[in-house]
Amino acid sequence: MKLFSKKLILAAALCLALTGLAFAPAVMAKDKVKLVYVEWSCATASTNLAKAVIQDKLGYDVKLLPVSAAAMWQAVSTGDADGFTTAWLPTTHADYYKKVQDKVENLGPMLKGTRIGLVVPQYVTIKSIGDMEKEHAKFDDKIVGIDPGAGIMSKTEIAVKEYGLKSFKLVESSGAAMTAALADAIKNKKWIAVTGWTPHWKFGRWELKYLEDPKGVYGGTEEIDTVVRKGLKKDMPKVYDFLKNFKLTPAELETLMAWNQAKGADPFKSAQKWMKENPEKVEAWLK
Repeated sequence: MKLFSKKLILAAALCLALTGLAFAPAVMAKDKVKLVYVEWSCATASTNLAKAVIQDKLGYDVKLLPVSAAAMWQAVSTGDADGFTTAWLPTTHADYYKKVQDKVENLGPMLKGTRIGLVVPQYVTIKSIGDMEKEHAKFDDKIVGIDPGAGIMSKTEIAVKEYGLKSFKLVESSGAAMTAALADAIKNKKWIAVTGWTPHWKFGRWELKYLEDPKGVYGGTEEIDTVVRKGLKKDMPKVYDFLKNFKLTPAELETLMAWNQAKGADPFKSAQKWMKENPEKVEAWLK
């Protein structure tokens, strides 16, 4: 009888342990926020700032996941991630948004006054994308792009066709590789065309200009919206309210982006520094 009781007690203890383990991830998940982003300089800056506020002010554990643009939208639409602060709308990410708009919640603009297009150094004499083909040799027959999944890349592929840029090849690279190519070209006073967007720290470092886009391929002025998964408001109301209030001006974001370009800079530490220097702004987000 005593042996049976001991076995029963051990079995019950094992059952409770296994049950506890089974439920542990679910309990922990409530205290962890997953934010996805594409490793563009603007996205890195805003996402790390959101992490700093949610983690330091609201007490959540925040995990940042760098992914492609397509994966970013997909992850939030399926609930695998909680949100992101880098939806370029209504043009750049229009195709992504259209596919999942019933499965996500758009909290509105995090930043207004954005723009995308083809960017060249100020010393390049042409003014319009339509003038590029006749000067293709000066551009070395290429447009330097970023990662292939970015919305600006698909828009540039359309621009190449619409403007008859038959001599040009759109080169896939990354945000860092694009700015490195731009820096090298400017240093040697060479012509170069890159995929560009505002806000971006490169406009503060060099004298640049957008080529005119009379066909409107790249759309007009855009905004960067915050998008979250369905159910976030119920599961994490404080996080939801913060993300809805989270808004920056282009100048504020470009300041943070510039800090991140310093040698050895840590985007998260830059975000914490920005928080300390802008306490009133942060408190407004948390109301």
